[in-house]
Amino acid sequence: MIDKITSRLNQYVKQIHSNTLNRYRQFFMMRIFRLVIIVLLFSQGLYAQDLKKNGSEYTFSNTQVKITVNSATGMVNYLFSSGIRMDNTVAYLRGINSGYFSTTDFTSHTCTVSTITDSLGSGAVLSVKHTDSKHNIILTQSFTLYKQHPYVLLSLIAANRNAKDKPLETRDISALAILPANKGSLFIPGTEPRILDVPFDNDDWTPTLERSWPAANAPKNVGISYEFIAVYDQLKNAGLVIGSVKHNFWKTGLAYQTGSQLGYVDSLNVFGGVATADNPSLKSAYGGLDGTHDHADHGTMTGQSVSSPNIYLCGSADLHEAFLDYGRVNSTINGKQTWQGYAPVYWNSFGVEGVLGYEGVMMPPAVEQISDFIHSMPNFSAYSKPVLSIDSYDQGIYSTEVLKSIGEYGKKNGQQMGFYFIPFAMWSWKDDINNKKVPGSNYALKDVLLHDKSGNPIMYKDGKWGAYAMDPTHPAIRLYIIQQLKKAKTINAKFLKIDFLTAGSLETTRRYDKNIRTGMQAYDYGMKTLRHLVDSIMGKDIFITQAISPLFPHQYAHTRFVSTDVYSHLRDDQKGFPGWGSTESSLATGSHMGWVQGTLFPYTNLDVSIMKNFQKNPDLNEQEIKVRLYAMMVMGSILGDGSDFRNPIAAYRAQAFLNNKNIAAFFSQPKAFIPIKTADGETFDQQLSFYLPGDTTMLALFNFDREKEFTQVLTRQALHLNEHKKYILKDFLTDTTIGELKKDSPEFTLSAAHEDAVLIKLIPVNE
Repeated sequence: MIDKITSRLNQYVKQIHSNTLNRYRQFFMMRIFRLVIIVLLFSQGLYAQDLKKNGSEYTFSNTQVKITVNSATGMVNYLFSSGIRMDNTVAYLRGINSGYFSTTDFTSHTCTVSTITDSLGSGAVLSVKHTDSKHNIILTQSFTLYKQHPYVLLSLIAANRNAKDKPLETRDISALAILPANKGSLFIPGTEPRILDVPFDNDDWTPTLERSWPAANAPKNVGISYEFIAVYDQLKNAGLVIGSVKHNFWKTGLAYQTGSQLGYVDSLNVFGGVATADNPSLKSAYGGLDGTHDHADHGTMTGQSVSSPNIYLCGSADLHEAFLDYGRVNSTINGKQTWQGYAPVYWNSFGVEGVLGYEGVMMPPAVEQISDFIHSMPNFSAYSKPVLSIDSYDQGIYSTEVLKSIGEYGKKNGQQMGFYFIPFAMWSWKDDINNKKVPGSNYALKDVLLHDKSGNPIMYKDGKWGAYAMDPTHPAIRLYIIQQLKKAKTINAKFLKIDFLTAGSLETTRRYDKNIRTGMQAYDYGMKTLRHLVDSIMGKDIFITQAISPLFPHQYAHTRFVSTDVYSHLRDDQKGFPGWGSTESSLATGSHMGWVQGTLFPYTNLDVSIMKNFQKNPDLNEQEIKVRLYAMMVMGSILGDGSDFRNPIAAYRAQAFLNNKNIAAFFSQPKAFIPIKTADGETFDQQLSFYLPGDTTMLALFNFDREKEFTQVLTRQALHLNEHKKYILKDFLTDTTIGELKKDSPEFTLSAAHEDAVLIKLIPVNE
């Protein structure tokens, strides 16, 4: 096509010459034609797909990735323009009754290409069918490349050759596997390769791991990441993102093992059907608490054909962009929530009240005093009506009548109510469930619980006072959710916090709806039901935030906690504080998760800030409060606070921080910053940096080291600054000028003192 266009344009150019046009007109027209050719080449060829055959190899490629299928072996190689490569990959099915079949087990591997137009765009699909006369099963791999996108989408379908054969059944199927048996390998260029190992949910303060390659002769790093993984170079922020893009059936595991050579991965298996139990003998992020928390095997897919999780694959020189595309693909396929107007701001009682609210320290008139104080902060209240969010496991303590009275008082102060509940778990004294009913229904609680391998009810949170996991497919859960939402509607709540959602995703040996076969399928069903009921009972203008929950499916809420509850002390090893819930630990995880803001969710949620102390923890200092707020900002979090404003110190600091005009304006429309330097390793001495481009660029440095200063050299190019402009550097909180970047200066230096953070604005100056 391009050749034809070029030939036609050359004819036009000859015509211009033959007509003896003015020399300058000729020059002008020639430039236009050349520009047209360049534009056409770019639009047609940037990610255009092409299939070529060379001997036994078929090559399916665009400018970003080359996929090579060996028609003799059935193995597939990938080579990305960034230098990342994967060699000798396979796909497989492990059937319950049929056994294990790899794409290399067949003798015939045929390739066909078809065009595709779907919600992601136009492109082409390479289908590789693996078959022969010895096997009654056919494996078909699909590789989709889009014209306007740099990523690949992969899938595998296993089907019976004969429709009369016994249906296939599996809980282990993979569209992408790098296995030692096939001499498979993955290579990432660079001197500081890492594997980003992600927990299944955000519970138990389990960190995201950035795993380095072990020293020579040391054991290889082995682990499982959940739903997605990244293999990247820490210095270049370049690498490979792999992740699932549908979340209505499979829990996807990404099991890996590093190689003996730097940058090589010897094993990486991306499979549907992961189910892992907690193991108290292991560290939290190394199998202790980072898995799916299951007490039963993953459910099975069955049918004449079965399919793997759909997989996103992108190797890029810009890891952040690869993650953004991963989020966009998920939302395009599954949908997402949007939010009109300003982001909500809220006050939450949990930081003062404690777990159950049994102390009653925030009961009216205390909450009314909080409401009056919030009303005294005009900047905090300037953009959206502040939410009074009562957070208690036992809504019986905060009865509907009490909450309604709080709401009526808050309404006079221009505020609205929030409501908290747990849709898929029920807190109870252990073994005290036989005579209990599910609230809002006539169903016995014991009849709606999930069960483990031994047939016992699953305690999602074990203990004398614990939480039992409930079946989202049971009609009692629908009635229970309706009861809770009617309470929320009665108090005119506009903000919902839903918690302990992972309970609904657990695998079980029995379920009410027999057509729903897996924990993820049940969880998706439950969340879809909840979202529908919220819309029908309360209206579509209700803001929903998820607390403890899996990341996916994401499309039913407006935001989700980046990590578990954050108590706002600086570091997990701080004396006198809990060994979890610090600003450092939440931002270390968050430095790899900012891409979810704007792609999966309108905002993130880094939990509340604290102006003095969280519950009965020691007091914070003002520097810790500033660092905490800056951390929330760079994550694109909504702004919540959990302080007791009746305390004069908390009130004074709230006026200084929460009522700051710059803070309030930013949180009215929060945006996640782009990471420059992300967390690395398990040290608490993390030094992190982020920037937010725009008419006024913002730049943040965080230094959690107790002794060393953090100094970073920033270039115009890295921050996408105008190379011809002068910039004034101003402190974000105070608008105080702290320096300038002169026209002829290509770079500047910024420093953060130990245990501190800085946030500045770079304001362009027209001279």
